[in-house]
Amino acid sequence: MSKECYHCNEPVPSGSNFHVDILGETRDMCCPGCESVAQTIVENGLSSYYQYRTAPADKADLIPEQLKALTHYDHEEIQKEFVRTNDNYREVTLSLDGVSCAACAWLIEKQLSAAKGIHQIKVNTSTHRALLSWNPEETELSSLLTLIHQLGYKAAPFEADKQEEEYHRSMKQYLYRLGIAGLATMQVMMLAVALYLEVFGDLDEEFRNYLRYVSLVFATPVMLYSALPFYMNAWRSLKARTLGMDVPVSIAMLFAYFASVVATVTETGEVFFESVAMFTFFLLLGRFLEMRARRKAAAITGNLLKLIPVMATLSSGKRVPARTLDIDDIVVVPPGEHLPSDGIVISGSSAIDESMFTGESMPIAKSESDTVYAGTINGDGNLTIKVTKTKADSLISNIVKLQDEAQMSKPKVAEIADLVARYFVAGILIISAFTWFYWHETKPDDAFWIMLSVLVATCPCALSLATPTAITCSTSRLAQFGLMLRRGHVLETLCKVNRLVIDKTGTLTEGNIRLVKVNTFTNTTEEECKALAAELESFANHPIAQAFSSFRKSKTTYFERVENVIGSGLIGYHNNNEWKIGHKAFAAPSAQIADEDNYQVWLSKDNQAVAAFSLDDPIRKESKEFIDALHKLGIKITMLTGDSSSAVSKVANELDIDTVVSGASPQGKLEYLTSLPKHEISLMVGDGINDAPTLAGAHLSIAMGSGTDVAKASADMILLGDQLTRLIDARELAMKTRKIIRENLAWALGYNAIILPLAVMGLVAPYIAVIGMSGSSIIVVTNSLRLLKENG
Repeated sequence: MSKECYHCNEPVPSGSNFHVDILGETRDMCCPGCESVAQTIVENGLSSYYQYRTAPADKADLIPEQLKALTHYDHEEIQKEFVRTNDNYREVTLSLDGVSCAACAWLIEKQLSAAKGIHQIKVNTSTHRALLSWNPEETELSSLLTLIHQLGYKAAPFEADKQEEEYHRSMKQYLYRLGIAGLATMQVMMLAVALYLEVFGDLDEEFRNYLRYVSLVFATPVMLYSALPFYMNAWRSLKARTLGMDVPVSIAMLFAYFASVVATVTETGEVFFESVAMFTFFLLLGRFLEMRARRKAAAITGNLLKLIPVMATLSSGKRVPARTLDIDDIVVVPPGEHLPSDGIVISGSSAIDESMFTGESMPIAKSESDTVYAGTINGDGNLTIKVTKTKADSLISNIVKLQDEAQMSKPKVAEIADLVARYFVAGILIISAFTWFYWHETKPDDAFWIMLSVLVATCPCALSLATPTAITCSTSRLAQFGLMLRRGHVLETLCKVNRLVIDKTGTLTEGNIRLVKVNTFTNTTEEECKALAAELESFANHPIAQAFSSFRKSKTTYFERVENVIGSGLIGYHNNNEWKIGHKAFAAPSAQIADEDNYQVWLSKDNQAVAAFSLDDPIRKESKEFIDALHKLGIKITMLTGDSSSAVSKVANELDIDTVVSGASPQGKLEYLTSLPKHEISLMVGDGINDAPTLAGAHLSIAMGSGTDVAKASADMILLGDQLTRLIDARELAMKTRKIIRENLAWALGYNAIILPLAVMGLVAPYIAVIGMSGSSIIVVTNSLRLLKENG
C-alpha cells in the first residue's frame, strides 16, 4: 500500500525520502516542496494547523493563510508604513487581541523577552497595544508575531482604523455572548424558583428532575459559548505556568457546572445551573462595560492617526495612498484638506491649524521653506509640499508612539500591585481549598457554594487595573494640553517638583530676537558688520542667530572654516584671519565702552573688537502668569542663562525671579543643577543646544516645541505649543492622577480585605460575589476616566 503525503495527501513516490516531525510523529512527504513548507509551519509554531485542518493543503498553495499573513510583515516595502528605525533596532507598535488583565501583559512580556533578537517588549492592558523593538539581523518580525500567536493572542501592526474594526468585532461578540447568557439566566432563574423556593409544594420527584435537565439544557450554551473568553484566558495562563485573573473564575464555573451535571444525572445533591449562568452574565457585563471605558481612554491617541488622509495628490495630479508617500515626493494640498505627510513648503502660503498638536486654536502662518506636519489642516491657500518623513516617522506617529511608551511605563506602586495580584490568585486558590474543607466538615451542603463565592469575589482584577487605567487617561489628557511625553516617570516626578530652573532666551522670552543697535569700532561699515555677523551666525541654530539671517547677502560662504563653541559663540577663518562672534568674554574680552552691558553680541577680528550688537527679545505674554502661579504653589524659580547682558536683570525684575545665574556655559549650567540641595527636585525648561546637558541632568526636563532637536532629544517632555501655563495644568493633572491611583488602590485592596473574610464565613452569596467583583473593576476604571474631563 502506497504512502500518502501528510501535507497534501498525494501519493509518496517510491524511493523518496522526505520527512518532517509533526505533532510528535515522523510524517512522510511527497516532495521537497511539501517538506520545506511543512518544516516552516512547524518551526513557526503553527503545528496546530495540521491538527485542526478540515482538508489537505493544495500543492499550489502550500503555506496556510495564517503563516502567509505573518510572513508578509517581513517585506521592507510593507514595513516602511509602520516600522521605525531606532539605532540598531527596529520598533513597531502592535495591536493585541485577547489581552484582558495585567497577567496577560506579564505573560507576553516574559515569553518574548527571552526570544532571540528582542530588545524590548512593553504591553499596555488599557489600550491593548504593545511596543516591540528587535534586531532585524537576529530575527524577523513574523517570527516574533508567531510567538505571540502561540501564546493564544493575536498581534498585528497598530492601525487606528483596523483596531477600531477589531474593537467593534470584539464588542459584537461580547454582545452575542452576553445576550445568550442573559436569556439563559432568566430561564434558569425561573426554574430555580420552582426548585428551591418550593413554589409548588407538592412537586413530584420526577418533575423536579425534569426541571433540572431543562436547566442543564439552558446552562450548557452559556458554558460552551458565553464563558469561552474566561476559559481561553485561564488556559493561556496555565500553559505558561502562571496564574491569571480568570483562573479562579474559570475553576469556579467549571466546578459548579460539572458538579451540577453529576447531581442531575445521579439525581442526588444540589445543582448550581442558575449560579453558572448568572456568574457568566455578570462577568461578561462587567468586561463589556470595562472594555468600553478602556476604549474611551485609548481612543484619544489612536484617533490622532486618523487625521492623516487616506489619499494624497502628487504634483503630477495622480492620486495615491498617503501611506505610500516616500521622502522627496512632491504633493499638492488644496485649501481645507488635511496634510498627508510631514514636509517642507516649496511653494504657496497658508494658515495651518495645528491645534491637534499644540492645543492652541489660532492657525499658524506657513510659507516657503516652513515645516508642516501630517494631519494638520490647510487653511485658505494652495500648498506644494516636499515630503521629508514617511508615515512611520511623522510627528503624529511619534506622538502616538511616545504616549504609548509613557502609558506602558509602570510606577513602582503599579509593579508592586501586579506582583501582589499574581501571588494573590495563588492565595485565593489555597484559601478556597481550605474553605471548602472546613465547610465540608462543618456544613457539607453549603461547602460548595461558599467555595465558589471565595473564588469569584476576591479576584484581584481591580487591583491590576488601578494604575494602568489612570496613567492611560492622564497621558491622553496631556496630549490635549500639547505636551508630548518621552519618559514614563514624568507624572510621578511632576508631583514632587519644588525648584524650576528655566532658560531665558526662547523660553521666558519669545525667542523672536530683533537687532536694534549696532556699534562699530573699525573702518568696517555697519552694513558689512551685519553681513559678516549673518555669515557666521548662519552656522548656528539658536534664536539669536535668526536675528541676523535677513542681513546675509550671499548664499556662498565667506569663511573657509567655521567652529561652533557651544555656549560661547562661533569662530570663522578667512585669509588667515580669525573672526569671532558671541559673548564679550569670548569674542572681545579686552574691549571697553561705556554701556557695554547693553550689547549682547560682539564681533571681533583677531581678538580686536569690530562691532557690538544690541538685541531685543520681548517677554512672552504668559511668562508673568506662569511664574506667579508657580510662586503660589511654593516652587522656587531660577533663571539659568548664558546671557550676561543687562537684559537678564530686566527680565528677572519684571517676572520676579528668585535666583538668577547669568553668563553660564553649558557645563556651568549643569554644575549649578548638581549643586542644588538633595531635597530640591528640579524641573528644567530650555530650548537650545546649550541647554541639552542640563535637560538631561535634571530630575525632570521640558523642551520648548520651537527649540532645537538636540534639546528635544534630551528632554523628558516636549511642550509643542510653547504655552508655559500648560505646565501648571500638567502639574495639577499629575497631582490628580496620583490621588486617583491612591483611591483606586485603596478601593481595590479595601474591597478584597472586606469581602474575603465575609465570603469565607459564608455570608456572601455567589451572585453577590460576581456583582461585587465586576463592580469593583468598573468603579476603578470609571474613577480613572475622571481624568479625561475638564475639571477632573
